[in-house]
Amino acid sequence: MIGSYVAVGDSFTEGVGDPGPDGAFVGWADRFAVLLADRVPEGDFDYTNLAVRGKLLDQIVEDQVPRALELAPDLISFCAGGNDIIRPGTDPDEVAERFERAVATLTSAIGTVMVTTGFDTRDVPVLRHLRGKIATYNGHVRAIADRYGCPVLDLWSLKTVQDRRAWDDDRLHLSPEGHTRVALRAGQVLGVEVPADPEQPWPPLPPRGTFEVRRDNIQWARDHLVPWIGRRLRGESSGDHVSAKGHLSPYDIKMRIGSVA
Repeated sequence: MIGSYVAVGDSFTEGVGDPGPDGAFVGWADRFAVLLADRVPEGDFDYTNLAVRGKLLDQIVEDQVPRALELAPDLISFCAGGNDIIRPGTDPDEVAERFERAVATLTSAIGTVMVTTGFDTRDVPVLRHLRGKIATYNGHVRAIADRYGCPVLDLWSLKTVQDRRAWDDDRLHLSPEGHTRVALRAGQVLGVEVPADPEQPWPPLPPRGTFEVRRDNIQWARDHLVPWIGRRLRGESSGDHVSAKGHLSPYDIKMRIGSVA
């Protein structure tokens, strides 16, 4: 039984791309928390989401890890390093060394630390050229998990999130259905009975013509790619002035989004 859970990370764990009815982001970690809470008596589960979009590994280690250790939960999910890897000139070997130091700190005090690999970016236009770099980092993450006995939420092997319907319009963050499938996979990783198969095939899509694809690409570049590049050039982060969601009630999450499935 897991009676407490703390989520540590960046936009992926904050839940960007998965807005609830009130517009606030939900995300896979919140949905996963509901799965865990359903296994214990009502009121006996404690959940905190410390993740903030745009944060680099060192920022997560400095700002979130100490707080997570203070809370001393039964489970921590630790997803970090992705924003470092996509930055030009970064070395995945060096990022992995810093990631391992953080994992060593967490596992020395917390019973279970679940780590997360990066997605396969083969079909993500702006990140396709980084596929080899991400794969190298993933290899390090898996090796670190072996050394420290961490369960691995392996997103690279989750094939159903390679469907474009699993992604938000910005093509960098998951859609609500994509986040749901990750939450289900996280449950499977920890041996939790889940209400649906995260690898359930998507319904067939009608074919799209060349004009539709080009039109969508132009709109995506105008609405998302150009602002993203602009923030990089100005040295800004999407997480500037954003606070973590903090302590959340699984009951409230469930009321906002309904069933995890």
